[in-house]
Amino acid sequence: MPAPNTSEKTSQLSARIQALPQPFAAITAYDYPSARLADEAGIEVILVGDSVGMVVAGMEDTTGVTMEQMCYHTEIVCRGVNHAIVVADLPIHSYDTPEMSVENGHRLMAAGADAVKLEGGLGQIDKVAAMVAADIPVVGHLGMLPQRVREEGGYKKKGKTQTEATALLEAAVALAEAGVLMIVLESVLADSADPITDALSIPTIGIGSGRNCSAQIRVWHDVVGAYPWFVPPFAKTYTHAAEQIREALSNYRRELL
Repeated sequence: MPAPNTSEKTSQLSARIQALPQPFAAITAYDYPSARLADEAGIEVILVGDSVGMVVAGMEDTTGVTMEQMCYHTEIVCRGVNHAIVVADLPIHSYDTPEMSVENGHRLMAAGADAVKLEGGLGQIDKVAAMVAADIPVVGHLGMLPQRVREEGGYKKKGKTQTEATALLEAAVALAEAGVLMIVLESVLADSADPITDALSIPTIGIGSGRNCSAQIRVWHDVVGAYPWFVPPFAKTYTHAAEQIREALSNYRRELL
């Protein structure tokens, strides 16, 4: 696979990514304390995800998240990070054209992000190329695309057919050739995700896509049990923060009575 022409920021971040252990851990974070705790725990990659719209703002999905919100959450996450690589999501309709992609990519970088992430495959190659040319490091995202959940009629597993699997692999290779530094694979059947990981020299980050990706990513609130109202079937909860917080608040209230 030919190496894309990269400039300083992208080259430096590429070297950091290539030095990561495999597998490495990635997690979402949306504020200073969660980012600082993740960083202190040794998490290698922190994603400021547009899932903030659901687990912080209580939205039905990610399609209501704005650039202003993503810039704000990126800025406060970065205050808590000393070591991890911070990737910030470009929200829906913030990268409809290459020009918009560059403008909004620069905004997230100015907020402190090390890289920006966009969803989609072959249709995004021109936007990836424009951002890479503008020295904005880019991460790709294939499989289930949360920003398209409404037009697809729900969250659906991807890569179930040979046609789908081949299309995902072709898109992944094209994104890598365009210059993305990592690719998130979301809700991709493991038998379809594994060949993508094997074919690429850049890491894949899996979420609900089997155990053989280069890394795994989970939502902070799922891992610590801070969002008990819905937990995805692929997520494992390692503690029950919501119960502990509820109990602490109840104890505080009782002491005042």
